[in-house]
Amino acid sequence: MNSQNTKVHIKLWHREFWQLAIANLFLSMSVYMLIPVLPQWLIQEENFSMLEAGLSMGIFALGLFLFGPFVSYMVQHYRRNRVCMHAIVLLVLCHGLLWYIDNLKSEFVEFGLILLQRFVLGSLFGFAQMVLSSTLVIDTCESFQRTEANHSASWFGRFALSLGPLAGIVIQQIWGFNIVIIVAAALALAAVLLIRTVDFPFRAPEEHVHVFSCDRFLLDKGGVLFLNLLMITIAIGIAIGQMDSLQEFGMMMIGFFLALLAQRFIFRDAELKSEVVTGLILLSAALLIIQTRHTVAAGYISSTFIGMATGIIGTRFLLFFIKLSRHCQRGTSQSSFMLAWESGLALGVGVIYLMTEWLPQQLNIVALALAIAALLMYNWMTHSWFMTHKNR
Repeated sequence: MNSQNTKVHIKLWHREFWQLAIANLFLSMSVYMLIPVLPQWLIQEENFSMLEAGLSMGIFALGLFLFGPFVSYMVQHYRRNRVCMHAIVLLVLCHGLLWYIDNLKSEFVEFGLILLQRFVLGSLFGFAQMVLSSTLVIDTCESFQRTEANHSASWFGRFALSLGPLAGIVIQQIWGFNIVIIVAAALALAAVLLIRTVDFPFRAPEEHVHVFSCDRFLLDKGGVLFLNLLMITIAIGIAIGQMDSLQEFGMMMIGFFLALLAQRFIFRDAELKSEVVTGLILLSAALLIIQTRHTVAAGYISSTFIGMATGIIGTRFLLFFIKLSRHCQRGTSQSSFMLAWESGLALGVGVIYLMTEWLPQQLNIVALALAIAALLMYNWMTHSWFMTHKNR
């Protein structure tokens, strides 16, 4: 069978790795908490239109790419852990701007200011994630453990996709939007503290490093994988952005655990193609259920399917990016995967509010069409292309 599995090394799970993995969880939660609550606040409290709310959520995706070309230069010339921590501290200040705006109850915020805040938040989150996933996590483990380290650390960020919105909904219902922002900022600060207490060896700055570079940013031959994953994550973002209850995000978490079990037992010796195909079938089934069934049970089933699909597809595409890269491009592959993943989710959430303004009944049809197109692209093009071009 043409299958691939990630080995488990107990020695990988030492204190420093745990700290960085949990830092990834907290950092991701601090951003994902806003997915279900920020658009409501913009529309209900700040009198934004659906179109403006959609643009505010979607522009986050553009911000993710802003500092990418400078990541290699920054981590080569400065202490890489400090670069990451400074980016997260600035992200906390971005959260603080939202908190300040929310406390100006007598004034409505300008649309341009929210666009700027979301763009800068996306740029700082993308920069911090690139340094954390492509450099810091790798620095804490042996060379033969790095694939497992990337695989495991990414799961902590994936769990944040359900834990973050769940926490945001609970906190908003009990204490209000301003406390959501405070908790989001506190989680990001906790991530800083966790990174701060990890001991990274000093490395002398390298010379002749270009200020502007695709190293640790975009994989030079990963365009096909990037496009295919982007289509999938936009569809996932549309599905997740419509979830607004604790039960749905709780069932999504169960779906994540089922995906983990499936990878260890069901797909252990399965054909390599089977994981992505199965994940896209589950995603398509979830979107069909959302479109055609409106019962509580249907909502639980669709949320579970979304969690399973997200976990299975995310893990396999991450390993695809790693295996596509050359030896010196592991960090670049991590950043490329993260950019496709996060930008797709942000665009998917933004599409919800853009389409609600014009074609609300067609929203899930669009997501389903994307999922089916992604399945056809993967089955007839991406997989064979990957098998031809992989390096590992």
